[in-house]
Amino acid sequence: MNTNRQWLLAKRPHGVVNKENFDYAEKPIPEPGEGEVLVRNLYLSFDPTQRGWMEDRESYLPPVQLGEPMRAGSVGQVTESNHPEFAKGDLVQTTGGWQDFVIAAPGQGPMGLSKVPDRISPEMMMSVLGITGLTAYWGLLDLGEPRAGETVLVSGAAGATGSVAGQIAKIKGCRVVGIAGGSEKCQWLKDELGFDDVIDYKNENVDERISETCPHKVDVFFDNVGGDILEAALNHINMKARVVLCGGISAYNATEPVPGPVNLMNLVIMRARMEGFIVIDYMDRSEIAVEELLGWIMSGELKYQIDLQEGFENIPDTLNRLFTGKNLGKQLLKIADPV
Repeated sequence: MNTNRQWLLAKRPHGVVNKENFDYAEKPIPEPGEGEVLVRNLYLSFDPTQRGWMEDRESYLPPVQLGEPMRAGSVGQVTESNHPEFAKGDLVQTTGGWQDFVIAAPGQGPMGLSKVPDRISPEMMMSVLGITGLTAYWGLLDLGEPRAGETVLVSGAAGATGSVAGQIAKIKGCRVVGIAGGSEKCQWLKDELGFDDVIDYKNENVDERISETCPHKVDVFFDNVGGDILEAALNHINMKARVVLCGGISAYNATEPVPGPVNLMNLVIMRARMEGFIVIDYMDRSEIAVEELLGWIMSGELKYQIDLQEGFENIPDTLNRLFTGKNLGKQLLKIADPV
């Protein structure tokens, strides 16, 4: 390749993101400076949080600027290196963005630059052992503090993070109920991942089904959705319950402010705790989580699902799979093979 293909953020979205929010461009391949490497992206990660990065508002990361490549995590291969710890051909993880090539260095960008261990595939590194797996691990264990015998409710349970959070809760001896959209996803959660029960929010009354599937109420609610589902869950929390706010995908494409739950007083009545978190606060402890997650995978206790799309031209459409419910498990896109 002699050009760097890119998808640039062209205009900020109002409502649902579509291809018109991006411009396709071809630029010269950049050259790495001292202490830097040139990475050719092979796989791109797609996560609901990317929708928030497109907004011009203050957040835990600066917004993507207009005219810049869209931000995304990636696994790629080093093609040139001016850093002593990285060699040509190394597989690495970084924040590569929607482009073929990126300049990267350790400590640079949200994810810095790190090697993909030999025993770990790129797909694993970007899913169950990457940001989504770490999010599930630390959110559930550090904030949720599940104890054997408790009931754990997970929304967005068929997603990359929710599916791992629910399985970790099962490993810890909890009764686990997942909320997902559609019979296929719900069946997968029960048959493949071992959830004790499931709620199909597209075809069932969530509030009624929480009452039926959680007869002893909810001790831990791991929430990826927010909105009406969060409100329904708060109706059924136990004394000293823990509500973990991981995401709020139900409102990411909203064009007007979304009303919050009307029953927050339940937190007071039940002496419960509701807390949000961002996984980047735990990155200095990522090795602890990766080792335990890998152990559960090797023992067969933890399973993961990859939804792999292909083709650079399909990048914008792949992001929308997250918001239309088309993806099952972690959404990735492959744009090149290693050499």
